[in-house]
Amino acid sequence: MTGPRKRIWGWMSFDWATQPFYTLGLTFIFGPYFADIAKQTFLADGMAAEAAKAQAQSIWSLGQTVAGLFIAFAGPILGAYADSTGRRMPWLIGFSVVYVVASWALWYMVPDGSMLWFSLIAFSVGFVAAEFALIFTNAILPSLGTKEEIGEISGNGASLGYWGGVLSLFVMLLFFFEADGGKTVIGLAPPFGLDAAAREGTRIVGPFIAVWFIVFMIPYFMWVREKPLPNRQGGVAQAMRDLKASLASVIKRPSLFAFLSSSMFYRDSLNALYAFGGVYAVLVLDWTLMNIAVFGIVGAITAAIATMIGGKFDSRYGPKPVIVFNIIVLTGVCTIIVGMTRTQILGIPLALDSWVPDTVFYACGAAIGGSGGALYAASRSMMVRHTHPERPTEAFGLFALSGKATAFLAPALIGLFTWLLQSPRLGIIPLIFLFLLALFLLRWVRAEGDKDEWSASPLPAP
Repeated sequence: MTGPRKRIWGWMSFDWATQPFYTLGLTFIFGPYFADIAKQTFLADGMAAEAAKAQAQSIWSLGQTVAGLFIAFAGPILGAYADSTGRRMPWLIGFSVVYVVASWALWYMVPDGSMLWFSLIAFSVGFVAAEFALIFTNAILPSLGTKEEIGEISGNGASLGYWGGVLSLFVMLLFFFEADGGKTVIGLAPPFGLDAAAREGTRIVGPFIAVWFIVFMIPYFMWVREKPLPNRQGGVAQAMRDLKASLASVIKRPSLFAFLSSSMFYRDSLNALYAFGGVYAVLVLDWTLMNIAVFGIVGAITAAIATMIGGKFDSRYGPKPVIVFNIIVLTGVCTIIVGMTRTQILGIPLALDSWVPDTVFYACGAAIGGSGGALYAASRSMMVRHTHPERPTEAFGLFALSGKATAFLAPALIGLFTWLLQSPRLGIIPLIFLFLLALFLLRWVRAEGDKDEWSASPLPAP
């Protein structure tokens, strides 16, 4: 790696600091806990069992949909404004504060369901803040190394983040999360006087995420320094003109346009797998939250290892082959998930107490973690190969747009299919088609990017 090592390590600490929100919050602790409490609440209101499960998945998808739409519309504007004014760090600090407050608020998701909507809103706000902070962090990636080194740096950063997710999950399981009998998996009562009957050992996940972020962002703010860009006059109006010019240039850059279009679909589908994997396990396979926590450990460890390996392949062969391979894997995973219940898998009947569905879903979790992590890191690397050097924050704002412009689509389609078919399992069907569409669009993406073209595009001058 070139460049000051402390700066690279400081930049990578962002992934470590924020990963618990996704590992513990989105996928393995809070998301399934939310689905379980929502289901119990709807059952208590007199809903039939299947309808209650479908409604629980639908409102979780609603939160993801609204948050995704907000990120899609506001992300590129924020990036353009930051590049135009030359001020990025104040935005990162501001969104970090929002992230910490919103994460802490997850504590109030009490078992009686009275704070269901408050908690959904708090989680959605935290998710938006995390994604906006990521835009400003990703904008620094192009300055950390050469084209050949960026893939490995991105992969190592994402891998470090997943190891952070693994460690945070272990801490939650060993010392906080209530297993059977109100004890943790090593037989301890939740610390600090937390009430197991009130699920406080689970609800502490919100404050835990917030404190983890505060502690592990210290290296970032100590070691990551950015040379301020010239403050161009015009403020918001100038930023909007710059953004308009950049959007117009995308149409004239076929490789970039194809990549952003493809990533729009495969990242949307991947995020839906993260958001609904644990929910699916609760509603379809009747897993306990402890089962899901083990599932999380398997997926997070696989993600950490596979992402590092993917980064090395990226540095050697480029990001495009890594992206293609992992989309194929994830398409296969979705097909298996749709074709599996407790009593059959892909049409093959099973005994009601068969261990096969559980084993297969653990394998699916490993595949989702490994392929998802490698896909995320390679996507950042591919975006660097399409990034104008004077507009990195705006470029990653567009990258966020491509990841969120249709962010409502996968959750909305899952919610729609779940409602129409009254089946959380069949609600996953749209993801198969979204992954296939993304794979088709990649055929127009140049493996080396299009940096030889941006000089001729109508991008704003620095």
